[in-house]
Amino acid sequence: MGETVVAENAWPRFAVLGAGAVGGYYGGMLARAGAPVTLIGRPQHITAINQNGLFLDSSNFQERIPVAASTEVAAIKDAEIVLFCVKTLDTEAAARMLAPHLASNAVVMSFQNGVDNVARIRAVSGIDAIPTVVYVAAEMAGPGHVKHTGRGDIIIGEFSQREQSNQREGRDLKKLAALFERAGIPCVVSRNIEADLWTKLIINCTYNAISALGRVRYGRIVRLNETREVMKLVIAEAAAVARAEGVRFGNDDLIEIGLKLAEKMENTISSTAQDLARGKPTEIDALNGYVFHRGAELGVATPVNQTLHALVKLFEEGFELK
Repeated sequence: MGETVVAENAWPRFAVLGAGAVGGYYGGMLARAGAPVTLIGRPQHITAINQNGLFLDSSNFQERIPVAASTEVAAIKDAEIVLFCVKTLDTEAAARMLAPHLASNAVVMSFQNGVDNVARIRAVSGIDAIPTVVYVAAEMAGPGHVKHTGRGDIIIGEFSQREQSNQREGRDLKKLAALFERAGIPCVVSRNIEADLWTKLIINCTYNAISALGRVRYGRIVRLNETREVMKLVIAEAAAVARAEGVRFGNDDLIEIGLKLAEKMENTISSTAQDLARGKPTEIDALNGYVFHRGAELGVATPVNQTLHALVKLFEEGFELK
């Protein structure tokens, strides 16, 4: 990963591709700790950040953070670590744009929802990204303004079944994790990243669509008996698909994990809800839609996930009819 990562007190150069709520939060935390960071994002946010800094309105502090920002992917050229934070529906297009500007020694980390982004990135660009599981509640409260309401930890790992590639040689995940820890971002190195990615997918399937369709935050979803029962069915279906895929979860109670998430993220509203509120396409195809379609391929019925996927798609179609 380069000498700057190895050096005890030196920061490597970071870039964030897709500096929305998630990318803005993690990029902001790194910049706040002193790391050189460049945010790549949409014009309205970049203009505000260049004028006034990134306003990180955290559950622990409120601060304007000076940070480099650009609308151009070419600004990533000197980065040693790239946080790939675009929406799942933009994965291939963003990976193609990134590849020509990526330094030969750069490490890319997929900070995305879903379980297949690393494979999709590699297929179109040859970039071998590090799968990263992200747990954070954040939303864009205005141009250049990230509102953080819960958690902020990540899990990183390597796919065990993949052959060692030249790009992976020498990737020291423990040293990479230490950089995030130094910036106040809890980071765990996983021995079973497949299970961790699927666990996050299951949680997203459990909350995102219900939060969006009901226009409610996570705490209310869990408190209502009727929605709790729906959540349990979503989890059971998605876990069955994962197990048919060959994922091993160990002895974890996925239903308990899913329901307890709201204890730490009670005031969170899902990214799907945020997208629908803004009239934007959602990531539902990579969430409940992925579970439904992959389940059909594997012979696993997922009627509740199919229903939630269909209802969100119907909501999205309404944008086109207006």
